[in-house]
Amino acid sequence: MRPHSTFNRLTATAIATAACVWFGAPSADAVTAADTPPVVSRGVTIPAFYTPPAQLPTANGVVIRQEPLPLGISLPGLDGRRLPGKATRLMYKSTDSNGRAVAVTGAYIEPSAEWKGDGPRPLVAVASGTMGQGDQCAPSFALQHPLTVSGETLSIGYDNLAIYRLLATGAAVVVTDYVGLGATDRLHTYVNRLDEAHAVLDAVRAARALPGTSITPGSRVGLYGYSEGGGATASAAELQPAYAPDVQLAGTYAGAPPANLTSVMKGIDGSALVSALGWSINGFTQAYPELRSVLEANLNDAGREALADTSTMCVGDAILSYGFTRSTAWTASGKSIADAIAAEPRAQAVLDDQRIGTLKPAGPVRVATGIHDDVVPHGQARQLAVDWCRNGGNVTYEAINLPNLGDRILTNHLAPLITDQGEAISWLTDRLEGKATTSNCWALPFQR
Repeated sequence: MRPHSTFNRLTATAIATAACVWFGAPSADAVTAADTPPVVSRGVTIPAFYTPPAQLPTANGVVIRQEPLPLGISLPGLDGRRLPGKATRLMYKSTDSNGRAVAVTGAYIEPSAEWKGDGPRPLVAVASGTMGQGDQCAPSFALQHPLTVSGETLSIGYDNLAIYRLLATGAAVVVTDYVGLGATDRLHTYVNRLDEAHAVLDAVRAARALPGTSITPGSRVGLYGYSEGGGATASAAELQPAYAPDVQLAGTYAGAPPANLTSVMKGIDGSALVSALGWSINGFTQAYPELRSVLEANLNDAGREALADTSTMCVGDAILSYGFTRSTAWTASGKSIADAIAAEPRAQAVLDDQRIGTLKPAGPVRVATGIHDDVVPHGQARQLAVDWCRNGGNVTYEAINLPNLGDRILTNHLAPLITDQGEAISWLTDRLEGKATTSNCWALPFQR
């Protein structure tokens, strides 16, 4: 097993104890980040900013702390302002899937470009695609360090392209790091639909609360996400009416959403991104400690080592270390992890509860999925659109028809991210301008 950093010991404690609960009045200075030693994750020192205080605010979306965030890619503008804008690192309060207070980090970017559409400058909450589970993989960290390379980790801020394209439209952008990705007190609860939806919606609240921005109470709000981010925005669109009725949604883009984790686990197994199985199991075991006994009963030593190892990895080092491994190598029975979970009612019930598509989404939504995507399988993403249509949603469904670019090597998953990005941003910009859209649910039977 590889030697682990201080963060690894924190993650092991988090899994065993299912994390901590905070109560009390808001106070970012009660226990400052400077009071604790720095966390080092795979050779990368995590800034003290990412260490949450001991006490958290009561209200969701309250900004706990903020500081200027230097963007790793920035250019001087003709008017003296830096392009694409001025960034602020954030920590804000949210609520996890157990109803407990949690600190989430992220970033807000005030764009240099003018908003030329109808109404005040809008706000887009960006939910990043899979970055990993180590704190050095956080999207806000990637805005400052688009490429993070150490002897132990490799992280690329690939969603920065979408963020910069959104900023170029004149929309403000807030980026969430999700629960536990960046914030050093717990593991990232990967693809936990409640944690991720709450983090997205509370990021909007936090952006609205920041002083000195051009966001107004009348600013329209859009959500943008692909892959893990597509699942997060899809879940946020479903949960907005109950969790954040104050955050009205003008439009939501959900690209390649992992809406059915049972199906997604089978697609990921043996692929370049098999480490995502480890990230999901780590996160769900932390959130639901009753699964610990199920995990122990089914994993062998290699599986336990892989889960501990992946808990601090980013996508790059995860692919290099575990790409194309079959999960049968990690179980005591030789079954795949998906089959092992199916045989355990408690574990399967957790996955079933993560299903997205059981509720009507708020506002218009656009679901896009590559027809050859076999990592986040196309069929289950299409089914989300079908389910939302049946629930009466205003759904625009887009089946992205590209050639088959290779099985389980991520190309069929990543190509639609790039080829559809312009259309996705254009569709969302129209919603932010107040333009109406009509559902194409009627055409779903004729689309793959």
